[in-house]
Amino acid sequence: MDDLTGSRDVFNLTELERLAIRSGINVADGHARQGLTGSQQKIVARLPELFARAAAISEAVLDREAQVAFLSALGQHTAAAEAELLTCYSSSVAIEIFGRSLLAMGARRIAMMHPTFDNIPDILRGIGMELFPVNEEQLIDGSAQLPRDIKVLFFTTPNNPTGRVLSCDRLKHWAGVCAKRGIILALDTSFRGFDTAAKYDHCKILTEAGCRYVIIEDTGKLWPTLDLKIGLLVFPRGDPLPLRRIYTDILLGVSPLILLLVRHFAEDAAAGGFDELHRFVASNRMLLQTHLTTATPLSFPDVDSRISVVRIALPVDTFATDMCRALRRQGVHVLPCGQFHWAEPAAGERFVRVALGRPPDVVRAAAAAIRGYVERG
Repeated sequence: MDDLTGSRDVFNLTELERLAIRSGINVADGHARQGLTGSQQKIVARLPELFARAAAISEAVLDREAQVAFLSALGQHTAAAEAELLTCYSSSVAIEIFGRSLLAMGARRIAMMHPTFDNIPDILRGIGMELFPVNEEQLIDGSAQLPRDIKVLFFTTPNNPTGRVLSCDRLKHWAGVCAKRGIILALDTSFRGFDTAAKYDHCKILTEAGCRYVIIEDTGKLWPTLDLKIGLLVFPRGDPLPLRRIYTDILLGVSPLILLLVRHFAEDAAAGGFDELHRFVASNRMLLQTHLTTATPLSFPDVDSRISVVRIALPVDTFATDMCRALRRQGVHVLPCGQFHWAEPAAGERFVRVALGRPPDVVRAAAAAIRGYVERG
C-alpha cells in the first residue's frame, strides 16, 4: 500500500490526518495550528519560569486551578463548582474511559448523533458498544425517537463537522427525556470555545432535570500549543459509573507543566482571547468562501457554523474520496466526509471538510487546490 498516494480506499479520519501532518498543505485535522497571538507568545516566553513553578506546586492544586480556569472561561460554572472532574491526556482518552465504564456496568446500547467525527463511534464500538445512529437534525430540533432500551444518548455539540449547537431549550428537552427513561446523557463539547451559543451552563440544566450525565471537554482544538492539551471528564458527584476506577487503570495524571499552561491560556481566553480567536476563524472562513464560491459550483451548507472546521458541498457527480485522493497526490490534505457519516458513508461523499485553524496563506493555498480540482472537472 502506498498511503501517500492514497491507493487504499478506506481510511479512518485520524489516519488521513496523520498523513497530512507528515508533509504538504494540511487543512485536515481540526487541531489549532495557527500562529500564537501576542498575549499567547508572552505566556510561551515564560516557559522556563512556568516549568519551575510546576515543579514546586502540588499537582493536585495545579489540576484544580486548570480545571476551574478552563471551565469558567467557557461559562461552565456549575461544572467547575459542583461536578466531579477528571483530567485526561485528550478527549479521546476520556471517551475510552467513559466507554469502559459503561461496559463495566453492563450498559452497551448507545444512541449516537449522526454524522459526527468517526473516532467517537470507532472507540465505543471497539470496546463492544452497540450503536444506533440518530439523525442530527432530529436531535437538534427535538423530534428524534430514541430506540428502546437505550442506555446512553450521545451528542457532539457543537457538532463536528457541521458546527450545529444543541440549544439551551433542546438540552432541557433531552435532559427531561433521559431523566424519565434512566438514560445517561453524554456530551462531547470539544469545539465549545468557538461558539458563544454553546457556552450556556450545561451542568446546571442537567442537574436541575435530575439527569445522569457525562461531559467531555477538550483544549486541543482551541490554542496552538503544539498539542500540549488536556481533556476533561465531567460527571455528577456520587454517580455509580466507575469512571475514577477506570481512569486509574489507564493513567496516573497529566503533566503539571501542561496543567499550568492550560490555566494561563484559559485565563488569557477569558480576558479577550476567545474574541480574538472567533475573529480569526471567521476571517479564514470568509477567505475560503470568497475563493471557492466565485465562478464554481461549490457551496457552504452550514451557514451558522462558528467552529474551526467547515464543510464544503461538492458539485453533482463529484465525490469526496476521489477529490481528497487527487489532492493528496498534490500534497494538499483535506478530509472526505464519508467517515463522519459512520453508519452510512455514502451520504458523506457530497462533502469535504477543511480546517480553519491555520495561517491564512495555508487556507488560501488549499482553496486554490480545491478550486483547481473542481475547474478541471
